[in-house]
Amino acid sequence: MIIHCSRKLADKLAGVSETPLTETSPLGSWHGHLFTMDRRQCGVFCHDASRYVLFIPALRKVDFADLGKLFRPLYLASLAAFGAAPNQIRKAELALGPLRFDTAIDRSVQGAIRIVQTQDLEWLARETPVIDLDPLAVSCRVSHRPTTIHGKSLWPDLVMLEAVAQL
Repeated sequence: MIIHCSRKLADKLAGVSETPLTETSPLGSWHGHLFTMDRRQCGVFCHDASRYVLFIPALRKVDFADLGKLFRPLYLASLAAFGAAPNQIRKAELALGPLRFDTAIDRSVQGAIRIVQTQDLEWLARETPVIDLDPLAVSCRVSHRPTTIHGKSLWPDLVMLEAVAQL
């Protein structure tokens, strides 16, 4: 699985390819962005095809060494929270493959990340300190909302569940 990194995130990770990588995962690729909220580094990951969002608050330097240990369990737990069957979750885990990073970005996906960051996450941080935000609850909240991709309306959680069901 490929995560297309913003410059801020790429600067924190080792082994980021400057040339675009070819996606081999049947689930498709993601975009990742790093931003600061409440003086804490937070990561937002958005699935390219569905705009399904994962939020990881309060990242530390050691977390960047193996981002997969945070990303993978959060993704699988969010699928379970949305009602995916255990066998579908296992298939999704296998379909992810190893995490690879590049800097090839899509402005449409980055725009979706920016909307989530400014409209949802910063609003939540006004109510609760970032360190106290539950990554699973926030990820489910921002993935269960209508969005548009090139003029087509969809619900990210439903699109992701359909993709997982087709594995």
